[in-house]
Amino acid sequence: MGSAFASIRQDPERLATLGLWSVPGLGPKGLETLRGHAGGALAPLLELPVAEWIRGLGAVGGKELLSGPSLRERAEAVLEGAARGEMGICFPGDIQWPHRLSSAQVPLLFFQGSPAAGMRWAALVGSRHPETGFLPKARRFAREVAESGLGVLSGAAEGVDQACHWGALDAGGPTWAFVGSALDELDPAQARLRPHVLAGGGTFYSEYPPGVRASRATFPRRNRLIAGSADVTVVLRAGEKSGALHTASYALELGRPVLALPGDLSNPAAAGCLGLVATGLGKLCTGPAHVLAVAGGPPVLRAAAVSAQAGELALSARAAAVLAALGPEPRGMDDLLETVSLGPAEISAGLVELELAGRCIQRPGRRYEKA
Repeated sequence: MGSAFASIRQDPERLATLGLWSVPGLGPKGLETLRGHAGGALAPLLELPVAEWIRGLGAVGGKELLSGPSLRERAEAVLEGAARGEMGICFPGDIQWPHRLSSAQVPLLFFQGSPAAGMRWAALVGSRHPETGFLPKARRFAREVAESGLGVLSGAAEGVDQACHWGALDAGGPTWAFVGSALDELDPAQARLRPHVLAGGGTFYSEYPPGVRASRATFPRRNRLIAGSADVTVVLRAGEKSGALHTASYALELGRPVLALPGDLSNPAAAGCLGLVATGLGKLCTGPAHVLAVAGGPPVLRAAAVSAQAGELALSARAAAVLAALGPEPRGMDDLLETVSLGPAEISAGLVELELAGRCIQRPGRRYEKA
């Protein structure tokens, strides 16, 4: 990352943007306000005392900011943190930048991986807790979307999002994960997914500087980046209050198409999808081929990375141990703890891995059986 960071240090406008983006509470609109106060560019602020440029921040500025480091020092601290976390930093116009994403939504991104350029992208999103047996279906759907030649992007959250990332990896296609924290503050499930995405040629993206943890406020912001980077957004599963509906709303604000996968009328996990269709905000999705047609991409069939064993990637040791303890009759966590020489957290992680792989089924009451 050294040469990339050297180019940022040599570009005063980018360096100033980076430093300002690390100011808590400052967003794209605040940057534009400051740019106006500085005569149309942010670079001059690097040479000013904090007390002079802080006036343009209004409520965002405060005593802590006034007594803190200079703008140049702030930028250098972010660069050092990114280097420690092995992150790249990209700006609009860079080859690593999602070409559909507007600079009005975010001025820069931190990334890890190898962004794929020149593709059309489908955002496949959904609930963390869909109905029993849906995750393998979501994974298969995403695999077929990727096999059609589209890139798959999502939010790396447990549930539907991670199933979709795995589906893209099954097809040997690129996948982008947008997260609601800094890349050095991933939650355990995202941290487990990351090496597989990176090894498959995919990318993890975040707008947050090193050290920023996820919160209720960061996920809606993450969702706008998912929608803004995609040619089409597909909601696979969403309840009435699912965060996936926020992603759909952002896509609609941008004038991008939204599709929704139908579900049973009695299934509360599909109520949000049905609502999108009923109100006309989203179109009924008829399958992966429909996603390709709406995205406008040509059908470029890619060879599946796992051929005849598609969807059956090698299991981790913990998942294999849990699978060996499962049978045709559902078993609860207490039963598994007595049988498997693993702790509750490891067993839970193994069960999630098995469910994503379609190797086990969760029954009511958190009881599991071999698929």
